[in-house]
Amino acid sequence: MKKILVAILGVLFAAPSFAQYSSGGFNLSESSVYYGIRLGMNIASLTGDAPDLNSKMGLNFGGTIGLRLSDTTPIFLESGLYYTGCGASKDKTTISLNYLELPILIKYGIQATDDIAVLPFIGPTFRYGLFGGKWKTSGAGKVDSFHDGRFKRADMGIKLGCGAEYNKLYLEVGYQFGITNIADWSLANGDDASAHNGAMFINLGVNF
Repeated sequence: MKKILVAILGVLFAAPSFAQYSSGGFNLSESSVYYGIRLGMNIASLTGDAPDLNSKMGLNFGGTIGLRLSDTTPIFLESGLYYTGCGASKDKTTISLNYLELPILIKYGIQATDDIAVLPFIGPTFRYGLFGGKWKTSGAGKVDSFHDGRFKRADMGIKLGCGAEYNKLYLEVGYQFGITNIADWSLANGDDASAHNGAMFINLGVNF
């Protein structure tokens, strides 16, 4: 977690160097393609029949590419590729679910001031579990979270939130909730269990 905080502070201290540019990646007055980098954190949780656990902090970083869809309306289509850490924890039990994530977002640009653009967004997100997902308990040690009988690797959710850009420096906050049942075990009565990812996120970044 210290590494996450140091990296985020690094982006913040670099902000004055970005301010020399007169505009950022989101140019609301003309058609454009933009690229960006993102770094931040998730406050992740699991709902359903998963063990009664609290939220867990995880790393979130990746790259984005966006395209303006209309010459007359500031609507953007944005995608990219992220590493995102999900899961949950409580006391000596920790479930770590590490994903490669592909969001497909629709953004609408609002020119708040001459230098600040506000961009609410919504869209589906697709995730696939990576190696390194762990389920750690005090009695059983570490096991693979994506092994048979625990969690499925494939996941899909909805991502929504709002971003703001100031001279290439970008900040966004939002929430993503899973709509795919990722549980891969059965309940005591024989019914399929249910588990869904959820995460509040905050990211800093730069648009080019």
